[in-house]
Amino acid sequence: MSKPELEFHLPAAPWTTPAGALPGVVHRVLAEDASGPHSTTLVRWEPGTDTSAQGVARHDFWEEVYILQGDLHDLTLDETFPQGSYACRPPGMPHGPWTTQAGVTMLVFTYPESPA
Repeated sequence: MSKPELEFHLPAAPWTTPAGALPGVVHRVLAEDASGPHSTTLVRWEPGTDTSAQGVARHDFWEEVYILQGDLHDLTLDETFPQGSYACRPPGMPHGPWTTQAGVTMLVFTYPESPA
């Protein structure tokens, strides 16, 4: 499947809580295919969000993240990533857990692993 064809517009999708998300985490889906593995989403974490309880994350899909505003602190790496930072994670790559003091807004792209 493919994402829909969309010309420039102001997204009207509401901010909602993703399934399994911690309190303070919301997202706005900008585009996705009907089956879900391809998506473009804005993700916002409120100040003080801490994902320690969820531990290290791994996904079975590709994930690209660009920090639009705020910053994230990676507890495993003990490193803070500021606005403008970018990550490209293949399926299975461990990352996090994370905290954010001031909050963060990210642009996130997800897509399935390509068949060999």
